[in-house]
Amino acid sequence: MAKTATLNIRISPETKAGAERLFSSFGITLTDAVNIFLHQSLMEGGLPFEMKRPRFNAETEAAIIEARNIMSGKTKAKSYASAKELFADLDI
Repeated sequence: MAKTATLNIRISPETKAGAERLFSSFGITLTDAVNIFLHQSLMEGGLPFEMKRPRFNAETEAAIIEARNIMSGKTKAKSYASAKELFADLDI
């Protein structure tokens, strides 16, 4: 079957360059890789991999929860009158 459709996507230049390096190590082009992905998606009836949320360590999870609580107003954020006061609190 002839390839006659064009797909235009926007990605960062770094992502494109990294993907091109990766796929060229397998002997395929970025276009080949996208075609493989799309064909596999059609055969699977969805994404050809399991989507998962990233897992964070306990300290990062606690920081995320604290940030959400500050943004929602559940927790009052600390504030400082000066950088000197901030650094004194940090014990640096």
